[in-house]
Amino acid sequence: MLRGFHRRFCLRSVHYRGTPEVPGLVLGLDRGGSCRGVAFQVAPAAAREVLDYLEARENILGEIVYRRRLLKLGLASGRDVQGIAYVAERAHPAYCQLSETETAQTIARAQGEAGTNRDYLINTARQLAALGLRDAGLERLVTLVLASAG
Repeated sequence: MLRGFHRRFCLRSVHYRGTPEVPGLVLGLDRGGSCRGVAFQVAPAAAREVLDYLEARENILGEIVYRRRLLKLGLASGRDVQGIAYVAERAHPAYCQLSETETAQTIARAQGEAGTNRDYLINTARQLAALGLRDAGLERLVTLVLASAG
């Protein structure tokens, strides 16, 4: 459990899930609420390599879209640990705060190099469900996007 942040489609994507003409949206951890997810323990000897990989994956070409943060995570065992998470950078030009309806409309129509924004949403919701993790916000978006497909 990560408190103080939630999953949100809050970053415009003009390559992977959209185009410059029809931008899509990608997920980021945004301020407020809470978020259940999976924490990975990394061996100290592998820490530098893992952090370098994550930094390159989350901030392509060094552009700071996500900020690496050391945050308190609540484990299922009840124990709290410090963990690294990448949080959406609100000062980045791609950051946006759309209404739920606007988010669903954007996701329903966008497609980029990595496929449709719709598939990204649905696959994320399915993967979370398979892990036993519910995200009511994503579930509502799936319902809205599927309804808009008519």
